[in-house]
Amino acid sequence: MLIYNIDISKLLKQMADLLEIKGANRFRVRAYRNAARNIETLNQDVRDLIKTEKDLTEIPGVGKDIAAKMMQIVETGKLKQLQELQQELPAGLLQLLAIEGLGPKRVKQLYEELNVTNWQELKVAAQEERIQRLDGFGPKIEKKILQRVKKKSAQEIRTLFYEAERVTEPLLAYLKKLKSVKRLAVAGSYRRKKETVGDIDILVASNKGAKICEKFAKYEDVERVISQGKTRSSVVFRTGLQVDLRVVKQDSFGAAMQYFTGSRSHNIKLRRIAIDHNFKLNEYGLFERTKNEKKIAGADEEKIYQLLDMKWIPPELRESRGEIEAAQQDKLPNLIKLEQIRGDLQMHTKASDGINTAEEMMEAARDLGYEYIAITDHSQNLKVAHGLDKKRYRDQFKIIDELNKKYSNFQILKSAEVDILKDGKLDLDEEVLAEFDLIVCSIHSHFNLSEKEQTERVVKAMQSPYFHIFGHPTGRLINRREPYQLDMEKVLKTARANNCIMEINAQPSRLDLSAKQARMAKEMGVKISFGTDAHQVN
Repeated sequence: MLIYNIDISKLLKQMADLLEIKGANRFRVRAYRNAARNIETLNQDVRDLIKTEKDLTEIPGVGKDIAAKMMQIVETGKLKQLQELQQELPAGLLQLLAIEGLGPKRVKQLYEELNVTNWQELKVAAQEERIQRLDGFGPKIEKKILQRVKKKSAQEIRTLFYEAERVTEPLLAYLKKLKSVKRLAVAGSYRRKKETVGDIDILVASNKGAKICEKFAKYEDVERVISQGKTRSSVVFRTGLQVDLRVVKQDSFGAAMQYFTGSRSHNIKLRRIAIDHNFKLNEYGLFERTKNEKKIAGADEEKIYQLLDMKWIPPELRESRGEIEAAQQDKLPNLIKLEQIRGDLQMHTKASDGINTAEEMMEAARDLGYEYIAITDHSQNLKVAHGLDKKRYRDQFKIIDELNKKYSNFQILKSAEVDILKDGKLDLDEEVLAEFDLIVCSIHSHFNLSEKEQTERVVKAMQSPYFHIFGHPTGRLINRREPYQLDMEKVLKTARANNCIMEINAQPSRLDLSAKQARMAKEMGVKISFGTDAHQVN
């Protein structure tokens, strides 16, 4: 059984959640949460660390007790203490935590006072208006809970891209070792780099389909085989992710890649263009529409696009949003590549809620070939993140000055992630803001304001001459928290008028601005910044 870092992280998070619901010591709960967060973003597999007998307590936030539990998870796939907790408390309580707005404290209250143990009981309690009678809830919160329960139950279960990547790449490495595999690739929404994926579509070029399907079904991470044939098999991984494998002929591999990559609307347009060229396009190839239906392309995807009189379109753009017309006119945009990134404009250190020092973050950035970073520790309003006041920022400036002298070929910008307060003011006085090189302004509270109120809040903040970058502009956490309501067009117009920059926050649960909003910003002439929002060197 393969155990990934994400598996360990999830089990430790569940421990923290159930311990908090049970009313355990808050420091113990926090220890599990910190360890889970650090393991999730670790750039080495815990399995490999254990194999090489590395000390797990060297991982930030991991003490001897949690290290022992990590060993247990890797060895058995389970955590005994978590199973004991799950026997003491109803299993459905963890499901309740997936409802936006319900943290462990509120779930504990719902369980103890209303005996709510799952989504269905939560829905009934909201419909019967029993939730609003609890301290700290009220009619508005009850209404939102009911809306979110209905939406959550109707949603297709989708996996974050980076979580899917962590289980897909080892599978591809396993399949590549098979001698009968001539070509291999992942198609579907995974290849299009969508922020979430429903399932994984793998294509293999080979003349020994039955043997490959058999090996695929025996992969050690497979929990259940849905079907197994000579050219197609479907399985479910332990994580719940469904993986479909199709074996095709080498001379159809490119056509199959084009067809199964999608999107559906992109493919429909492409097939219509093929008809206009007197061709027929399907997953087997591009054919002349004649009596003999001569096949003129299929092995290579690029050839198909070429014969349809357009440039090859990168998978990330295949969403039927003008990319076909751009390809026909040779006006496709150049997608930014990792090697083009020269710096990082949002990250945190141990001065606020990060793990590492400013120098350690700088060294990690230099190792990536970067030329600059912005240290953007949180401002004083965000107490949960140990936000800095003006004295602590000035102390940090001294450290940054020393580092900039020490490393003359690298620049650390004196920066901060400053809260946008409810009234649209920034969380630091202008006297202090004037001392920074760069300010990232973000919303970390009052997410539930109306669209009008939230938009006015941001528009007012953008009038400040110290509002440089709007950090994670919609506040979404994919699969966990909906974006707050904003009139994005009005915000972008204000940003353009005040020379404010919109961030693409690269934290995998955020990806905020979204692709669609980033394009909107570009078309309106608004600049975009990139930041990892990293809280540790990994």
